[in-house]
Amino acid sequence: MSELIRKYDVCGDDFSRAGEASGAIKRTLKDLGFRPEVIRRVAIATYEAEINMVIHANGGVITATITPELISVEFADHGPGIPDISLAMQEGWSTATDDVRNLGFGAGMGLPNINKNVDKFDIQTREGVGTTLKIDVKAQQ
Repeated sequence: MSELIRKYDVCGDDFSRAGEASGAIKRTLKDLGFRPEVIRRVAIATYEAEINMVIHANGGVITATITPELISVEFADHGPGIPDISLAMQEGWSTATDDVRNLGFGAGMGLPNINKNVDKFDIQTREGVGTTLKIDVKAQQ
């Protein structure tokens, strides 16, 4: 395998399909024979980011680029942007509505959990335009 690219559309507010893209990425990594620890880290990070797209961002596009050395995933959303990234990176801080919290989401752990499980974390945001998150997980540590 040289490079494998997969794209997934994520619909905002569609909790019935939330997690489909991250699940597909996880299955692909398993099928390709990546180590369980690498798969776990990617699965956690991609699920958290995908859920954020569903909850906060009116959906978007996830692009996964997989090589034998590196799993890179980009999450480009259609959301309102993040007014204060440093605040959003604090565990427990969330703008989720009560309806979302009643579904069991919105605990404010998404971005911190993503950051803890990846080797590279880059987030770019513009209010009123959207957010792009890029993550990398090395296949070998």
